[in-house]
Amino acid sequence: MMESKKMLKTKSILVLKELDDGKRISIMSRHTLKNGIISHPKIDSSSYDLWMPQLAPPIKLIGDYYKRGLSWERFEQRYLEYIKQPNIQIKVQNLAKESLDSIITLLCIEDSPEHCHRRLLAEECKRYEPDLILSLK
Repeated sequence: MMESKKMLKTKSILVLKELDDGKRISIMSRHTLKNGIISHPKIDSSSYDLWMPQLAPPIKLIGDYYKRGLSWERFEQRYLEYIKQPNIQIKVQNLAKESLDSIITLLCIEDSPEHCHRRLLAEECKRYEPDLILSLK
């Protein structure tokens, strides 16, 4: 069964590529282990079709969350502020618009979308394009 083209999906970059993923876009700042230095052995250029690190949380925000105990609520607030900056907002709007014509899957390292910026970005895209269907994994 062919899925709707007005679809924006999210999943972990570590989940194997599926035929119905459409265009896979990594929205990670870097493809490393949690130390931020060593390349992740399960992530290479075949894991994604396009890499958009500008849609990742800023490095300082990632550090504040993982290393300095920033709450999820505060992380979410700061990430949403970040993607609403005019130069980033244009990229988000373009991504939302592109998702109306083709299936796109946003990728990052987290197992679940619950506490992950990929879900926040997908929800922001839907704000710009309410007809989008979201599949958050």
